[in-house]
Amino acid sequence: MSRLTRAETQERNRAKVLAAARDEFVRSGYREAKVDRIAERAGLTRGAVYSNFPGKRALYLAVLAEHLARPLDAPHWALGRTVADALGALARSWVARLPLTGEPRPLDADLVPEVLADETVRRPYAQLTRLGAVLLGLTLEELRPGRRLVRVAEAALTTLYGARQLSVAAPGFVEPFNVVRACAALADVTDDGVVAVLGLHRASAAEDIVRAAPPGAAVTAVLVTGDPAELGTLATVVLTDVIASLRQAVPATALPRLRVVCDEPGAIAAAAGVSAVSDATETVVRVAAGRLTGRAEGLGAGHTAGAPQGMPAARERPPGRSRPTP
Repeated sequence: MSRLTRAETQERNRAKVLAAARDEFVRSGYREAKVDRIAERAGLTRGAVYSNFPGKRALYLAVLAEHLARPLDAPHWALGRTVADALGALARSWVARLPLTGEPRPLDADLVPEVLADETVRRPYAQLTRLGAVLLGLTLEELRPGRRLVRVAEAALTTLYGARQLSVAAPGFVEPFNVVRACAALADVTDDGVVAVLGLHRASAAEDIVRAAPPGAAVTAVLVTGDPAELGTLATVVLTDVIASLRQAVPATALPRLRVVCDEPGAIAAAAGVSAVSDATETVVRVAAGRLTGRAEGLGAGHTAGAPQGMPAARERPPGRSRPTP
């Protein structure tokens, strides 16, 4: 048998180190993993490990890169031909990687804590995450020309990264179907017009918004609640019943321009800049060319939907007593 060249020996040792490190990180987690144990698992010396990788973090990142490069062992889903379908397909692919209750700790569970622990890693990570959103947004724009969808992509990735972290911190809490539905629903905030985020105690303010919106503008009412498990489901039941009946009763051309979306996970609200929601929420934003161009919030915000320049802020003020946004 011919002897291995130096390059071949180095490549073989690198593969041994990566395999051993993967086992060690899965078994012990990044923080508790020991380079000495990795070397022992690989049948090499500690020096051989460091000759291939400058440190434990570099080795951890190399293991993650190799892991993520592997083909996903999951069902094949139809490619998205619309923004909503593409976001849904992306979310299904993403949640297929999430660990199920009782499964071993995933390899990437320690990535974010390690990023947060070191500024030299945190800043590049933030920029790379934004670049990922740019790539996703530009891809979505190919499916809907004329729209700027990077902000929508950022909201989708926020939802997906959050699901990944919660699947580790609170096993069993993440419901994959809700994650997929939330991401697909983000497509509903891309049309130009007015988007109103309304808590269930303020749902009827949708009429104010439709009356005040500019002629022909699309109006979307995004319903949110502090109790998505029960009240969010109630909203879906009531509105599905009404809307299904309307579609059976009148032609499509007679249906109102108001579109209603039940946003139980709060993902659409987050995309509209409303991070904390309750049943008393009332926030109205204007969307133009895929960008948020105006915003008002608080009691009576719906009356500002037709404001042509910079929507006034209405923080818990009665209608007619709004003050302009600086």
